[in-house]
Amino acid sequence: MSNLTRRGFTLGALVSAPALAACNNGVGSEGAARIDARVNATLDYMYSNYPGTRDLADQAAGMLVMPVVTQAGLIVGGGFGRGALRINNVTVDYYSATKGSVGLQAGAQQFAHVLFFMTEDALRNFRRSSGWAAGADIQYVFSDRGETLRTETTTANAPVLAVIFGQAGLMAGISLEGMKYTRIIP
Repeated sequence: MSNLTRRGFTLGALVSAPALAACNNGVGSEGAARIDARVNATLDYMYSNYPGTRDLADQAAGMLVMPVVTQAGLIVGGGFGRGALRINNVTVDYYSATKGSVGLQAGAQQFAHVLFFMTEDALRNFRRSSGWAAGADIQYVFSDRGETLRTETTTANAPVLAVIFGQAGLMAGISLEGMKYTRIIP
């Protein structure tokens, strides 16, 4: 290859690299708008079916809204969803949720969930982590059996509260333990 051809190839590669990188990082895509629309619909559903969640939202430092998480398994399972972190009802970041599991399981299901960060410290720890994993410290506010919202003394003082609803499918039980949340660019 001559010097002129190498130089042209190198310059072409350098100029096109940012354009190629933008193809896979969400720049120019409608992913964020699609997630925000699903988050709005999920919050509308939650507030209308579980009115007590409005009080939680008003008290929370922030909320992570995951409109649809799909989970499936046959001995080995996994789950995935995308959502948005809202502070003062404004989207500040987008997140994916992933989960893997091994054990006695068979079936598939979808569900929505909202994590209410009840303290600034809990919200700050979530946002600063490179990949936050839900653990046993999450308190569940209610189950999806048409029950009214119950906030007890233990959940009222918890740093992170979880509300799971809209379950559909043929898999028993939902737990957020082991769910990993990672910031994304949709």
